[in-house]
Amino acid sequence: MPVVESSIVVDVPAAVAFAVAQTTGEVRLRWDPFISRQRFLDGATAPGKGVRTRTRHRSGLSMVSEYVSYRPPTTTGMKMVSGPWFFERLAAGWRFAQQADGTTLATWRYSFSCRPHWLAPFAEKIGIWMLGSDIQRRIAGFGRGCTDPVVLAAARASLPPEGTD
Repeated sequence: MPVVESSIVVDVPAAVAFAVAQTTGEVRLRWDPFISRQRFLDGATAPGKGVRTRTRHRSGLSMVSEYVSYRPPTTTGMKMVSGPWFFERLAAGWRFAQQADGTTLATWRYSFSCRPHWLAPFAEKIGIWMLGSDIQRRIAGFGRGCTDPVVLAAARASLPPEGTD
C-alpha cells in the first residue's frame, strides 16, 4: 500500500498539539485546508475509538471514517468506512512526540490503495502526488494552527486541568 507522510515541529506541548488536531467546527476550519465540513455521526459529540465522522474535502468529495485508535496525547488513527469510489482503502494516523525542549514532533501518515486493480498502479502514483500535496498543505496549516491564539485557546480549553502546562 502506498504511504505518504509529513512531519513538523510545533512550539507547544504534545497535549496541546493533539488537542489542536482534534478541534472541530469553525476552529478546525481556521487551520485545516483539507476539509470544508466535518461532523460526528451516530450521536457522538467528541472523538474517540469507534466514533465515526463524515468529512467533506475542499474538492467536494466526502467520506465516512472511523477512529480505530484514540490515545491522547500521542496517537490517533482512522480508517475510511465509505468514500470515493477510487479508494479501495484509506487510513490515516497522527503521532505527537514530546521533545526534550518542550516542542512536539507531529507526524501525519496516510496509507491507501486504489481500485480497480488493473488501474491501481497508475492511480496510486497519482494518489501519492495528490495526497502528498494535501498532507503538506494540511500539516503546514496545523503548524499555523499551533500559533493561532483562537485555535490554541479552544485546544487548551478542551484539556483536563493538569494537561495545560
